[in-house]
Parts: sequence; structure tokens; C-alpha cells
Amino acid sequence: MSDAEKSGLISKVIGPKKRWRAYKGRVKELPENYRTALEAIERHLMHFVPTDADSNASMFEDLADLFEQAAVDGTPIREIVGEDPVEFVETFAQNYSEGGYVPARARKQLTDDIERAAGQDTVTKDKTA
Repeated sequence: MSDAEKSGLISKVIGPKKRWRAYKGRVKELPENYRTALEAIERHLMHFVPTDADSNASMFEDLADLFEQAAVDGTPIREIVGEDPVEFVETFAQNYSEGGYVPARARKQLTDDIERAAGQDTVTKDKTA
């Protein structure tokens, strides 16, 4: 294996890991309710089959961008995901993947987690008021 081939292989293996760790660091910095919602969406997205590692990394980075901006603007979680979080996630994922099978229990878990996170919006607002 040539040095160029080794370099390409190493960047394919390490590159996505670095991006994933950077993404997870960004998620940790979010307020609790936004982090809870984003982690629920992340779990749900794991059921989709990405077209490639780059596309997968971009999807999560874009999701972090969305939630970071919403947190800065004080946008309620329901305004981000709407009344049907499953529809939001599946529509979002279509931009990055061919899709995948999502079990009914995973859909319910997403809905329940978003409901819990959206309920925390009012708690957060009450504390800042």
C-alpha cells in the first residue's frame, strides 16, 4: 500500500470520528431541553442508512447548527420540530440518506422525548423570567 493510499484510508477512518466528537461536544453545550430534543432526534436518525460517512456527518452538523441557533434565538422546540417530530426527522433525513426502517417503538420514543423536552421550554422560560 502506497503512502497516498494509507493517508486516504486513515483520513476516512479518523475524519468522521473527529467530526462526530466535535458534534457531540457541541450538543453538550446546548441548554438541557434543546440537548434532550437533539439527542432524541439523533437516536431516531440512527435508523436511517446514510449514503456515505460525509453525508452522515453533515446531517448531524446541520442538526447541531439548527438547534444552536434556536437556543440562541429562544425558539421553542415545538417551533423547530412541529407537532409531529417523526415527520420532521424523516423529512430532515431524506436530504441526507435513502432512508431506512424505523420501528414503531422508536417513533413513540422520539415523540415522548420531544414532548418531555418541549415541556422543559416553559420551565426554562419561567427561570429566566
